[in-house]
Amino acid sequence: MEATPEILSGIANQLRIHSIAATTQAGTGHPTSCCSAADIVAALFFGHMRYDPKHPRAYNNDRFILSKGHAAPLLYAAWAENGLIPTTELLKLREWGNDLEGHPTPRLPFADVATGSLGQGLSVGVGMALNARLDNLDYRTYVMLGDGECAEGSVWEAASLAGTYQLNNLVAIIDVNRLGQSQATALGHHTEVYDKRFQSFGWRTEVIDGHDMEEITEVLAAAGLGKQPLAIIAKTFKGQGISFAADKDAWHGKALSKDEAALAISELQPKARTGMDIDIPAPTNLPEPKLAVVPFPAINYKMGDKIATREAYGAALVRLGEADQRIVAMDGDTKNSTFSEKFYKKFPQRFTECFIAEQNMVGVAAGFSTHGKIPFASTFAAFFSRAHDQIRMAAISMANIKLVGSHVGVSIGEDGASQMALEDLPMMRALPGSVVVYPCDAVSTEKLLEELVKHKGVSYLRTSRPKTPVIYSNDETFPLGSAKILRQGANDKVTIVTAGVTVFEALKAADELAKENIGVTVIDAYSIKPLGKDVIKAAAAKTGNKVVTVEDHYPEGGIGDTVAGELSGDGVKVYKLAVMELPRSGKPDELLVKFGIDAGAIVRKVKSVA
Repeated sequence: MEATPEILSGIANQLRIHSIAATTQAGTGHPTSCCSAADIVAALFFGHMRYDPKHPRAYNNDRFILSKGHAAPLLYAAWAENGLIPTTELLKLREWGNDLEGHPTPRLPFADVATGSLGQGLSVGVGMALNARLDNLDYRTYVMLGDGECAEGSVWEAASLAGTYQLNNLVAIIDVNRLGQSQATALGHHTEVYDKRFQSFGWRTEVIDGHDMEEITEVLAAAGLGKQPLAIIAKTFKGQGISFAADKDAWHGKALSKDEAALAISELQPKARTGMDIDIPAPTNLPEPKLAVVPFPAINYKMGDKIATREAYGAALVRLGEADQRIVAMDGDTKNSTFSEKFYKKFPQRFTECFIAEQNMVGVAAGFSTHGKIPFASTFAAFFSRAHDQIRMAAISMANIKLVGSHVGVSIGEDGASQMALEDLPMMRALPGSVVVYPCDAVSTEKLLEELVKHKGVSYLRTSRPKTPVIYSNDETFPLGSAKILRQGANDKVTIVTAGVTVFEALKAADELAKENIGVTVIDAYSIKPLGKDVIKAAAAKTGNKVVTVEDHYPEGGIGDTVAGELSGDGVKVYKLAVMELPRSGKPDELLVKFGIDAGAIVRKVKSVA
């Protein structure tokens, strides 16, 4: 059956009933936030979007992102009414062990990403829309945002990029229901302000009554026209359909009591109807992308050649991109410093310049990953800190994204403290399932990039600014969760564990100590998470369990804390050399000395504990 506006309004009421019943059963949730958006969701899922309801992730399905993730019961109700979920499951909302959680996650086959940390859905939608263009597919991406979350700057980062790239396959729907969590939103029902803001970012806009089904369907029918992305600004009422709660404050995040729910449902029931018998438009039968994946080409570096690991990253990205067409890249206007510009010049169609908007860049990467791409997003490592919530949500989304941060530590030199990433290791290590690696030379950079391509999940590669000598042979392997012993003798007194630029300081220190017959084991802990614990533990046992860690990073949460934590209970004593105070500009070698992570400082520490 084809859905008329009258039928769609009936389905919207049924979605409201499901949302109320589920949240009342759970005793928690956001039924009024569901009710304001129910008409639009009904129109999308049962009258407009082209998708296969039995296969939510089919490659050319239209995609829907519920950026206002607290309205999850409404999303679940839509997938129940199209037959994917038994309606009885809706009453298990928020129960332990049930995938119908308080906010959607990709544990559900129809949720491409986790939402609920507001302001992020549009960025993901931009990534999905860019992916459709890259793959020559015609699916459209619909993102429903709450008006409250439009206070987030990341929304406007995404809006700006979508307008810049003229993503006419992207539709943003702003549910302007006026009421936030604790009070009315800053703009209330002034839809004309949202209208002007989206227009200023290069969007085509439509302001509608979000409860007028004929108007909703008319505007949706024009999606995809022209060259601009479309923003539908819908004036709605929170709690629409519930007489005693509609457009009233203090109902956010409040489930109705059983008596209140019964009254609300009795008001909605007379005009409610199921969506089970509605014919859902099928996606266009376009060719599914077939992306070639062949063995990685070999590398060819000469021992002793000085190459910055950031430059080796650029070379590796091109080499791996030639072998694996799933690889895409993006940068935050630093591509000539991170060297991702090498990939841009080789594969411009697979590169997205995200400009200076790192929060959006991470969301765009997550969007690409929902369609099987392997995105590498790069910028100065310090700037990832402002995108940490997006990175955190990518981990909750189980997204397969690779983050590459350059210009780490005081070794960057004259640029000063604002550019020196000295806090990035714990930020990335704390993420569930994350991988964190820190190469010291070109070979280890190239090989670790191969490992990150093979690993699925959020991964972080830390690169350095200074040129460092190649110390590994081209056939060396770098498995995750291991480490390399660079120096070791039978009578070593101390084990030195380090990574990145300070590997070379440790090697210098080992040479100096050898002149005084003090042997040390030097370990390149290139894999920070998972740590090469077994290698370090075995080496430490041979040196009286005395370990000195050296890192171009603050002490909190870095290599020293990682080693101490992983080897706690094994009788290992860890002595940490790290940047112990706020740094400042200077020459790289000068700063290593000043902040006590150079060869001389290592020599002094080893002598004091040997």
